[in-house]
Amino acid sequence: MNTFNNNILESFSEINRAIYKLEKLEADKHGITVVQLKTIYHINLNPNIGLSELAEKLRLTNSTVSGVVDRLVQNNFVERVIPHTDRRAISLLLSKKGEELLETIFSSDNTTITRLNGLLEIPEEEIQHLLRLHKLVLSKLKFQEEKI
Repeated sequence: MNTFNNNILESFSEINRAIYKLEKLEADKHGITVVQLKTIYHINLNPNIGLSELAEKLRLTNSTVSGVVDRLVQNNFVERVIPHTDRRAISLLLSKKGEELLETIFSSDNTTITRLNGLLEIPEEEIQHLLRLHKLVLSKLKFQEEKI
């Protein structure tokens, strides 16, 4: 069997494409990029998050995230806050405009959210089975550190 034509890999690739298309459709509707949308989402989940921690959550470099945050600040979606405890640090918060954007995106009449919520219709037992299989696939793909 050709490793690069494996049904498992193709399935993961199709799912990734479908999710990305939904994210892009939603981001485009609001005049932002997918990375900006994910950044806003993570800042909402983690108010007062620092740039390095945000970069880890997004799995991007600090410099990339810094540029994304700069554009979000310029467009008034995000605010930089200097904590009183450490004047050298910067924390990130959503602005009122950023909060309103997320409210719009997560509204019940949003087609993208309706599609994603369709995943919740999958029975819990099947979801748990799927997650176990994902862990198994991931364990097969990760490099095992050799003992020296």
